[in-house]
Amino acid sequence: MSKRISSAPLEVSAPSPFVPQTFEDPIKAVDALTELYTRNTSFLIDRFARLAEGAPITARYRAFYPQVSIETTSFGHVDTRLSYGHVTAPGIYTTTITRPQLFRHYLKQQLGLLIKNHGVPVVVSESTTPIPLHFAFGEGAHVEASAAAFVDIPMRDLFDTPDLNTTDDEIANGEYIPPPGEPSPLAPFTAQRIDYSLARLAHYTATGAQHFQNFVLFTNYQFYIDEFCAWARKLMADGGDGYTAFVEPGNIITHAGSNQPEIDVTLARLPQMPAYHLKKKGHAGITMINIGVGPSNAKTITDHVAVLRPHAWLMLGHCAGLRNSQRLGDYVLAHAYMREDHVLDDDLPVWVPIPALAEVQVALEGAVAEITGYEGFELKRIMRTGTVGTIDNRNWELRDQRGPVKRLSQARAIALDMESATIAANGFRFRVPYGTLLCVSDKPLHGELKLPGMATAFYRTQVNQHLQIGIRAIQKLAAMPPEALHSRKLRSFFETAFQ
Repeated sequence: MSKRISSAPLEVSAPSPFVPQTFEDPIKAVDALTELYTRNTSFLIDRFARLAEGAPITARYRAFYPQVSIETTSFGHVDTRLSYGHVTAPGIYTTTITRPQLFRHYLKQQLGLLIKNHGVPVVVSESTTPIPLHFAFGEGAHVEASAAAFVDIPMRDLFDTPDLNTTDDEIANGEYIPPPGEPSPLAPFTAQRIDYSLARLAHYTATGAQHFQNFVLFTNYQFYIDEFCAWARKLMADGGDGYTAFVEPGNIITHAGSNQPEIDVTLARLPQMPAYHLKKKGHAGITMINIGVGPSNAKTITDHVAVLRPHAWLMLGHCAGLRNSQRLGDYVLAHAYMREDHVLDDDLPVWVPIPALAEVQVALEGAVAEITGYEGFELKRIMRTGTVGTIDNRNWELRDQRGPVKRLSQARAIALDMESATIAANGFRFRVPYGTLLCVSDKPLHGELKLPGMATAFYRTQVNQHLQIGIRAIQKLAAMPPEALHSRKLRSFFETAFQ
């Protein structure tokens, strides 16, 4: 028999109201956000646990996300070199906050810049957005599996659940218009949108959000991951050289100074897009993800990694060389993208140009020169800079080639793949600095196809060098201050203050 004896609406039970607090110190503001978030999520978790143990149902339980706001009355200009850390017009700006402990460093930086640049305090308060029960538990929790004790009562009758009607990318896409009298957004993502992506990241990569680093390498081949793991494990065994730990899928951690993980276990199977994290203090290390093949995967993973606000992401992978002058093993540094992937057409129209970012291009070209030993004009022997096309049909060669080949030629394309333009376009869309360095593994227009014997020799000689170039480029970008790396060219007319 159901524990519920009446169909009358249940009264709402919630934590006591939170009195808004004003702060001129970003650290104290983040502490207050953390305290409020912990109180409200603990309330939901506690009530759920009581019900699961058999306590009677007497109310509907609800708690709200914290929020942070700023109000300014001035049009005063700030440092015009900065691409973030300020608002452009007088008004009230606000955003809901989730997982403040995870985002502590990021929040301290963003709030500190606002307080400094505008000379006004920030206000911490309780929002009107309920925290879904699933998100209160954090990623990786299986709420439904613990609810057998009251499975005959819909979860939504007792707790708030994720609402996809209010979880979208309108702010990031530049489509959100605040209703009259409502505050403007302070950040590109709301708390629910972030929580949704944190849960998806755990699902797709089998690692917790706390392990992700601010510099991300994407690849479309496991060979690169194997080399990255071998390099990272040796680095750990030799003391780390500034890196503190190496994390593999399943949250298997090897600490610097050790050649064995904390727990010697192996996942029964890898997740869809396994992630590996070479950690450094302040999330300044390297995350590498095998995204597999195709623009759909590329969009999916970047949609979710973006909420962590990384400082840069780069694509390292294989491509089809389109020029007769290219050789297998040559590098391609993308300086423009031809988008025939279609997965972002509804979010970012194809007529929007995706520019090359000077800071990333310089780092990648410099890394190629350092690792290969070629410099200046000699670098052209092994690398071409030009347009990379991304297509959604892996077997495009089997169709009538006249259309694709004509478009590729008119675009001056030098390479074709299935992920790079998607990753770059989502970087542009989410204001995450991006870049692409590919390696030519076949030349379908010239009859040089990727055959097993060729592939084995190619992988053996080129993958390690290509990976080391990517790592060196990341190290160059990490040496730059974030305010220099985050380019103003990624910002639209009306932007959020948070990076």
